[in-house]
Amino acid sequence: MYSKIVFTPLSYTGWGSLEQLLPEVEKYSPQRILVVTDPALEKIGLVDRVREPLEQAGYTVDVYTDTVPEPPLAVGEKLVTYTRDNAFNLIIGLGGGSALDLAKLTAVLSSHEGSVADYLNLSGSRQIIEKGLPKLLIPTTAGTGSEVTNISVLSLDRTKDVVAHDYLLADAAIVDPELTISVPSKVTAATGIDALTHAIEAYISVNANPTTDGLALQAIRLISRSIRRAVVNGEDKEARIDLSNGSYIAGLAFFNAGVAGVHALAYPLGGQFHLSHGDSNAVLLPYVMGYIRKSCAKRMNDILNALGGNSQYLSEAEGSYECVRELQRLLRDVGIPETLGGFNIPVSALDSLTEDGVKQQRLLARSPLPLHKEDIRGIYQSAFDGEIVEQTHSNIHHP
Repeated sequence: MYSKIVFTPLSYTGWGSLEQLLPEVEKYSPQRILVVTDPALEKIGLVDRVREPLEQAGYTVDVYTDTVPEPPLAVGEKLVTYTRDNAFNLIIGLGGGSALDLAKLTAVLSSHEGSVADYLNLSGSRQIIEKGLPKLLIPTTAGTGSEVTNISVLSLDRTKDVVAHDYLLADAAIVDPELTISVPSKVTAATGIDALTHAIEAYISVNANPTTDGLALQAIRLISRSIRRAVVNGEDKEARIDLSNGSYIAGLAFFNAGVAGVHALAYPLGGQFHLSHGDSNAVLLPYVMGYIRKSCAKRMNDILNALGGNSQYLSEAEGSYECVRELQRLLRDVGIPETLGGFNIPVSALDSLTEDGVKQQRLLARSPLPLHKEDIRGIYQSAFDGEIVEQTHSNIHHP
């Protein structure tokens, strides 16, 4: 079987790489630029670091800050309408994953007919046929990998859905760790574990291949050795560099190999309770990995070693157990609540979470262990109880 590997977009990485923005903008000679960003970034002056050099170079720059974390469909619809109504020639996304996803979305769908809902993966009926406006993406968190992926995630009433197409890929990405210095410790923790989840799920994905394996393991090494330090001291330059590089590399890994069960079950948490994507992934990560342990035990030993553990004197089964325990220790160290109850998710919600989790077949299809309705319900229950449960013969689904 062959593997298709995609390494796009053109990327600039490293401390101070924001200086590449103006040369990239000059390639398009835009008359009017739209910067899609987070309102908090405007308050702390990060937006000025993008706007001012562009305006000094003679460009007209509009800043759009009507964005929110985990953006609902209505937010995407409003932005696309705004972009259609104005004569923009270039889109710049600046911020966390939500701002970047919205920038990608509006760059493409503003040149298409119909509503954003028409292009959703689960329920849409229209196809993307045009590339749309050029787009440059600048992450200010180390976590989502949105700058190198082809999807835009939107929150619906009870779950999440995506618009996905290669036309959503950025024309260029600028990954400057210096821009992450101001990220609060809680956001650093949640986004960092999000990136770690991308790498782990890419490594165990049924679509994994030698190229994505190398990317995923290196991302795990970089993130696990830096996240604790970045959470404790946000101005730790070396930690911020490692975390940004790890997030970027994890994005390349999961864009090619995909993510699976953790993300599938995280989407309903975000949709129903507006839990951040990073926190949703983080709280579920050890419970999903514990449940599917037997299906990918050898790879979990590799993950344990990349996390800084040592499987040398452990059996394969023991190593996979220790991998789960190491993940739990890491989450505890960076202050992530250990159970769904820690996020005020009631036990009464587990059934509705399960119903919506089952719908995420695009993601579930990549799991090394097929996860059916009773499996998903069991994982949510274990995450609520705080007890690692693995699939046993008594709960195996026979279609």
